[in-house]
Amino acid sequence: MPCVISSPSTDSGKTTLSLLLSCWAFSKGIKIQTFKVGPDYLDQQQLSSIGQPICRNLDIFLSGEEWVQESFFKHSLKYEFSLIEGAMGLFDGLGSTTYSSTANISKLLNAPIIFIVNARGQVASLLATIRGFRDFDSDLSIAGIIFNNVNSDRHKKLIKEVFKNEDIEILGFLPSDSKITLNKSNLGLISPMDNGKEIDVEYFANFAERNLDVFSLIKFLKSPQKKMFNSFIFKDFKIDKSKPIAIAEDKIFHFQYPETKEFLSEIGIPLISWSIFDDEEIPNEASSLIIPGGFPEKYADHISNSTKSLNSLRKFRKNGFIYAECGGMMILGDFIKDENGNNHKMSGILPFRSKKSKLSVGYRYIEGLKDTPIIKQNQLIRGHEFHYWEIENNFSEIDSGKAEHQKNLSSPWKIKSWETEYKNEGFFDEKLHASWIHLHLPSCPEAAKNFIEATQITFSKNS
Repeated sequence: MPCVISSPSTDSGKTTLSLLLSCWAFSKGIKIQTFKVGPDYLDQQQLSSIGQPICRNLDIFLSGEEWVQESFFKHSLKYEFSLIEGAMGLFDGLGSTTYSSTANISKLLNAPIIFIVNARGQVASLLATIRGFRDFDSDLSIAGIIFNNVNSDRHKKLIKEVFKNEDIEILGFLPSDSKITLNKSNLGLISPMDNGKEIDVEYFANFAERNLDVFSLIKFLKSPQKKMFNSFIFKDFKIDKSKPIAIAEDKIFHFQYPETKEFLSEIGIPLISWSIFDDEEIPNEASSLIIPGGFPEKYADHISNSTKSLNSLRKFRKNGFIYAECGGMMILGDFIKDENGNNHKMSGILPFRSKKSKLSVGYRYIEGLKDTPIIKQNQLIRGHEFHYWEIENNFSEIDSGKAEHQKNLSSPWKIKSWETEYKNEGFFDEKLHASWIHLHLPSCPEAAKNFIEATQITFSKNS
């Protein structure tokens, strides 16, 4: 069974180790299917950027246990080897619980854990750390350990001495090396889509061979041999293939799960790419539009000068259906105020301005307030939120009649975290849904059904 790469905390080297193993496998002509625990887009993009199969997200909170199992076995069975990169610390899940944590995934899939630990400034304390994690949950199997930031033979020798009587394999010692250090921004790793540092596959592969016991590790990368899932797709939709969906996808907007496009294609909906970065007009044949999350704040000036794209978006608003998440919603507003205080004109479709704020991150429980294109009244679904920006509503324009296309806007749902009360969030009318919330549509039948039905509606040009 393939392993889960985990650690005591974030920034311990999980992604680096996952990349090292993937690059080493690639250098040997070995395909390895990677998975990422949690809703993360950025680690997933890094692991998808080195010539290996697309990395898949495994998230119990968003997708449920059955879907996680189905996705894992469906994709890992395609290749001889696979691995799962954990999130945060081993037991960190929803709020203060272990639900939807890396440990939760490990137990659900019966996958052993390979632990990577930052050893800088530690020797005997490392044993206390490992024993503590091992004994916290006896149902978990920590099968091997790799030590990070070990920069001398003496440090390596002392660690081996401390662990000589422990029933756990030491599988490698990674020295510090700026060439394998991944660039970061305030949301995490810098995406390879966003001018991130390109992975030097050959260097990573050689580094892995020098510092990891790769031939012992390979036994922890073997994919399962048995089919243990019953794949399902929606079969009860009458899809009008004359109504393609356009998707914004470029270096600005790229926070989307690969399963979303795969799911829409499987049920027969034609998909078309649209690039705001290249100042493209929305294709005439598109009847619906998806604008996923991304980094519009970094490219606010560029977007503001993409007049063909913005004019096309305003025109599309009149008779097409728009679904926008997080950064995608930001370009539907009036302005984005950048970190230097400069305002950049956006499409003006929605009555708000975006500005830098404190981090808003976490899983969200969602309850429908009305029947909308995505959620019905009292329907319950789940999503997640991750942004440093906030919006300032400007409903005076609606009240004064200055924005005719905004008069019927209201919030589609109310949202809460595990520790907060519900609050109204987002914008909708019959032709639009925009919100800070990211959804995983393929594993959320309720929202997926509503979304698909909304894309099949024909709006009159005067509506």
